[in-house]
Amino acid sequence: MSKISHRLPIAAIATPVGEGGIAVIRVSGRDAIKKVGNCFNGKNLNDAPTHTVHFGRIVKRNGQVLDEVLATVFRTPKSYTGEDTVEISCHGGVLITQAVLETILEQGIRAAEPGEFTQRAFLNGKLELSQAEAVADLIHAKSIKAVDAAHQQLEGKLGRHIRLFRQQIIDATALVELELDFIEEDVEFADKKQLQTLLSGLNHEISVLLDTYETGRLVKDGIKTVFIGRPNAGKSTLLNTLVGTDRAIVTDIAGTTRDTIDADWSYDGLLFKLIDTAGLRETDDIIEAEGVKRSQKAFEKADLVVYLKDLSLPIDVKEINEIAAFQKQAAQTPFILIGTKIDLVHMPDTKSVEQQAKQLHFDLKISARQEQNIKELKKLMKQRALENKDYDTSSLLVTSSRHRDALQKASNFINHAIHALDQGLTGDFLSVDLRAALKELGTITGEITTEDLLDSIFSRFCIGK
Repeated sequence: MSKISHRLPIAAIATPVGEGGIAVIRVSGRDAIKKVGNCFNGKNLNDAPTHTVHFGRIVKRNGQVLDEVLATVFRTPKSYTGEDTVEISCHGGVLITQAVLETILEQGIRAAEPGEFTQRAFLNGKLELSQAEAVADLIHAKSIKAVDAAHQQLEGKLGRHIRLFRQQIIDATALVELELDFIEEDVEFADKKQLQTLLSGLNHEISVLLDTYETGRLVKDGIKTVFIGRPNAGKSTLLNTLVGTDRAIVTDIAGTTRDTIDADWSYDGLLFKLIDTAGLRETDDIIEAEGVKRSQKAFEKADLVVYLKDLSLPIDVKEINEIAAFQKQAAQTPFILIGTKIDLVHMPDTKSVEQQAKQLHFDLKISARQEQNIKELKKLMKQRALENKDYDTSSLLVTSSRHRDALQKASNFINHAIHALDQGLTGDFLSVDLRAALKELGTITGEITTEDLLDSIFSRFCIGK
């Protein structure tokens, strides 16, 4: 994003493009009310009090009436951006909305860039940087838990933690640097043991916050769940059953799925990003072989692995070893072993289930086609995905990798300072590390920013927000 002037008014459509009852066009900046008033036929907006709504018409320069609209006036500083703002509610057709926007832009107003309204809100002190980022998270949230996590940050919970951390570091730094000013007088202002206790306690609090990141990432981005297994094990059928639609093609022909197929599925407030993969087998088919390679790559990036074994087929030693290898390769990634097609197993005609039960420990046996034990599978998937994770969305979760990195760097610098205290190093060494930690924490709330950082954050926003 280019460097912007916070004096010039900007405008953008703030609602999704498409047909609807209404569309909203947002205008913000110096003289925004006056400039919109130039094409608004109704009450004189220049005389309108803040937080008032007025009926009128948007009129082109040649006198042509474009649409009947409602104009909502927000005067500085009581607006989202902190600037004079007008929101035009017009009819929601694509063509009429664009025509109204173009007429507004003709008044000496420029088109807004992605995230520019929220960037102005941050620069004008209406939001902390972490709160501004939460706006985008709230807009893009695909699960109830992701909405909850975004609301926490939008309410400023993370900012309050970070400000408390920074204040403790500021207090410690002040004592250390004051002592440096009187080094020739051999005056000691900082109790070394007390300082070490303070920094150790602070580092513990940061570590507790860092420990929430893995859960926060899953809540925000979704749980990448990979279905793997041999051809015709029921992977595509299970995906279709969970999402409630025929997302993946299902046939009795082995090798039907040639590429990974993704589908979003929400369960109990969480988003699962389901990935159906090509069946695992050796093949001379170039396309299918590429699909098997992609299956392996998807497995390596999974947050949850579900291996499916067709119970209607006998198991062999090779597949037992194959499953064991996948379990070992999964390492810390949760792994679920599922027996499928129990509706096709007819006892006592076959002893496949008995034989397999002795050789493999199945977490669950299901029939996706008949929806047998699917409810139990859903519960198991959530349980395993969040196993060994502190899943309490009423508590603050770190959901941003940027915030995680800044907290980790701050923790490292604090550790350096603690080590310096242990080694009896002079205060100037401590001061350098403490100031570095202070800087890293400041990048989270926005006390310390660079233009590149702001560009990176706000360029990911939609236009109009």
